[in-house]
Amino acid sequence: MEHGFTWFSLLPFIANNPERQLIFTTIFVAAILCIISIKILFSIKKSPNPLIPKEKFCFQNFFELIIQATINIMKDIIGPHAEKYLPLIGSLFVFIFFCNLLGLIPGFLPPTSNLYTNGACAIIVFLYYNYQGFKEHGIKYLKHFAGPLIYLAPLMFVIEVISHLFRPFSLMVRLYGNISGDHAVLAIFSSLVPLIVPVVFLILGLMVALIQAFVFATLSTVYIGLAVSHE
Repeated sequence: MEHGFTWFSLLPFIANNPERQLIFTTIFVAAILCIISIKILFSIKKSPNPLIPKEKFCFQNFFELIIQATINIMKDIIGPHAEKYLPLIGSLFVFIFFCNLLGLIPGFLPPTSNLYTNGACAIIVFLYYNYQGFKEHGIKYLKHFAGPLIYLAPLMFVIEVISHLFRPFSLMVRLYGNISGDHAVLAIFSSLVPLIVPVVFLILGLMVALIQAFVFATLSTVYIGLAVSHE
């Protein structure tokens, strides 16, 4: 997909390489999140009572709100032991959300409009939930692929393997399609009607950014919950 002007296109060594521009954009998002994390850690360290929320709104309160909401949703899906999976799910949600938001800023491309970025996140989820499945059940985890009836096990095993292999592909393509489509619509209407109208699509883009990050994180949580369940 062709894109318009981006700030990274001003760098001479990646000016004519859209793929490299998206790689630098992804690194840019990761760097921003690292800086925010360091700021939060220093803020907590300086606070005399780090467990007591601050009265005014700040980075720490914002991320505490996100973390608590994420934990509550994960507990509804996985159960009371869901908190140990928070580092992955929380990181995915925040990273994807910020990547999506970047596409709303003129001169930036959302890294999630690239299949490589989405594919990397999806593969991490795929490897992680299968690892957790084997960690929780051992070799008995393979029974999840066999189904409840022994005489249907060979057929169910093939179907389940195909289903599991399709999961990272669906995560990748769903995120790519929604973010690419939203970014394209915003670019088209911004060029046709540069005043007032783009504001509506910016609001819609904000909703899409949040919803798609939420969907990716929720589906990842569901896959983990299915892998570690004992039912």
